[in-house]
Amino acid sequence: MKKILKTYLLALTLLLLNHSIYANTLDTAIHDLQTQWAIANYETAEPNLDKAFETLTLKAEQTVEQFPDKAEPLIWNAIIVSSDAGKSGGLSALGKVKDARKLLLQAEKINPEALNGSIYTSLGSLYYQVPGWPLGFGDDDEAEKYLKKALAINPDGIDSNYFYADFLLEQGQSEEAIVYFNKALNAPARAARPLADKGRRGEIEAKLKTIKN
Repeated sequence: MKKILKTYLLALTLLLLNHSIYANTLDTAIHDLQTQWAIANYETAEPNLDKAFETLTLKAEQTVEQFPDKAEPLIWNAIIVSSDAGKSGGLSALGKVKDARKLLLQAEKINPEALNGSIYTSLGSLYYQVPGWPLGFGDDDEAEKYLKKALAINPDGIDSNYFYADFLLEQGQSEEAIVYFNKALNAPARAARPLADKGRRGEIEAKLKTIKN
């Protein structure tokens, strides 16, 4: 009986240890993608931008393959692909944003609240920035729906408030946009993402200047 108990406890310990290692590895992989995205998005000069996003997209795809049952790699793959589309522009961007939407919808099926509602922040931003039919799938009603979902999950987040504010600005609702831009500007700092926070705050300040001017 003692031997059976010892065997059971050993198996349980190994299971818990493996789960811990898996979680740490996933966290590390996501943090790496977040950091490299911030560098590419905010600090990489134009001549090197295409190559930076090409390399980062490949890394994101590999992370999705490594963790096929997790929403977080799919979300970051989508963010990277859509950011690449925004930087590159042109007809190729439409294919990329469609791929990004597909990845986000896959992630939603796994865990809709992953990364503090980033699925809905990203979907919302796509729907108001992408052209509408017949070129793209842009839809302001869908954008508003998703952005409000993101705010419901993460009401004080820098990204959820920034993108809702930017949507309102696009809709001509400047006064209301200012409220959410300021809320984004005063959002709690993310200790693990200082470069992303700095870059986003720079974008917020630039948007506020355009409204005041």
